[in-house]
Amino acid sequence: MNGQGYTLPEGSTLGDALKVSRAPYIAGAAVGIIKKAAEKRTEKITEYAINTPRGELRIEIKDPDSFSGKLWAKHYKEYEGKNVHWESPEALALGPFEADIKPSRETGSFEAFDVLFGAGGFDPNNTHLILSRKRHKAEYGSPEDGAFATIVTGRKIISRLSREDSILSIEPVIEWEQIAEKTCTANLSTPLENEDSIFTYFEVELSRNSPEGAEHFYALTREGTLKVDVVTSSFISDDSLREVPAPYENFEPRKEGAISVRTVGYGTGRIYISREDRPSSLVHSVVGQVTKGLELIKLAEKGQKLSVESLPPQIVLLGHSFEDVEPVLSSIGVELVRDGYTGEDAVIVRQDPPTTLEILGEAKVTAYGVSRAKLIEVELYTEKAPKSVDFFRHALELKTKTVGKLPVYMIYESTYLFKTEKEVVKYKEILPENTPTDRVLAGEIGITNQAAKRMGIIGARLEDDDLFGPTGEKFSSTNIVGRIIEPDRLKGIKEGDAIYISEAAHRKNNSSYGE
Repeated sequence: MNGQGYTLPEGSTLGDALKVSRAPYIAGAAVGIIKKAAEKRTEKITEYAINTPRGELRIEIKDPDSFSGKLWAKHYKEYEGKNVHWESPEALALGPFEADIKPSRETGSFEAFDVLFGAGGFDPNNTHLILSRKRHKAEYGSPEDGAFATIVTGRKIISRLSREDSILSIEPVIEWEQIAEKTCTANLSTPLENEDSIFTYFEVELSRNSPEGAEHFYALTREGTLKVDVVTSSFISDDSLREVPAPYENFEPRKEGAISVRTVGYGTGRIYISREDRPSSLVHSVVGQVTKGLELIKLAEKGQKLSVESLPPQIVLLGHSFEDVEPVLSSIGVELVRDGYTGEDAVIVRQDPPTTLEILGEAKVTAYGVSRAKLIEVELYTEKAPKSVDFFRHALELKTKTVGKLPVYMIYESTYLFKTEKEVVKYKEILPENTPTDRVLAGEIGITNQAAKRMGIIGARLEDDDLFGPTGEKFSSTNIVGRIIEPDRLKGIKEGDAIYISEAAHRKNNSSYGE
């Protein structure tokens, strides 16, 4: 399980394994299982990744049953660390090493990007791995089967390799899509068999080059899971933050396991995880890399959710007191500077720098506090008014933060009107949805929809009303999106003030701040 071995009684289930191992796992998430039999089916691997200081190239074995194909499969790990011994315009050689081959003295014809064994001086104890740079003829002392593989990706790299370079590592590339005996399931009663391999979560290391993109990923996985909305052979994606802008920060290749966010065009804000190597893109900013559990990414199916752990953990100060966060920040070497209201009932509503990676980089954060009376907890009616709730969260940045700011626009009688700082109405529709019919209850939150001129105004009132909505509009022009848990907290605020909003359910699920 996740690379660790466990012994269980025969007849044990996936749920039993989770209890014994205490592996990282969020209830309801899917777990990947690969059978030992499936591993046997992949013994004849045809593709290998060769990592060099100049980058990674991949070779494809032409015939795994050939003499050279078998020799490679048995000994490829022994070639790690071998240097470029010689190079020419036609080819380069890495080695030497001993190999049980019978060198041929005949001149061979080789195509560009061929891979073969060659014995220097026709001596098997002086064997090299030869990479062909272009079509040519030569006597390399190769076995009779000649070229046994072809370079399929990273071909430009062989023109850049020199005698200063070496093979850093060689790894087989398993085509997971071709494995039949695999499953990805959330059914904990699934029976297990001897030598099953189980993957309960994946781990992500976020890039210091993408502090805002990392925060986007933190927000996406706020509940400890990633939702699989799209599955293709080359990636999976989570669309939860689609249309939420993210800046372009990091231009680099999207290697297998790379996490990227689309920054422009269709699908802006969508998070992708690469299942195979992809080139750099001007619309995909790389925000991190899967460091454990890549198998789970390759086994995942559409509609599932996957458990995820991020490194470093997110630092969330918003919604907490200074007294709560100071000892935690101190334990990780981060200095806390208090700003704004700092009384005993203070609650943090803003932090600078705003991102976890910037805070860790500077080892210092300024936290701005307000009286807890100004932090308003709300319950949003996601099922009754999904599009209007999406507008509300988007406008207050509650999709990416745990606390949102809402300036007071106007107050009259028991009615409080608010106008968001973010002008979402320019690109978000507010069609009539969950409009009241008989009565609006005290504390309910309304948004003026497109049927009225003041579209996008948010309101709440402290008394029930059977004529007008919380924004003072008629019922048909009002979408009810939720309710304030303690409406009396609105008393005492003035025009020009700002209140701060947090979702009650989210606060319960996000009480941590970097432990």
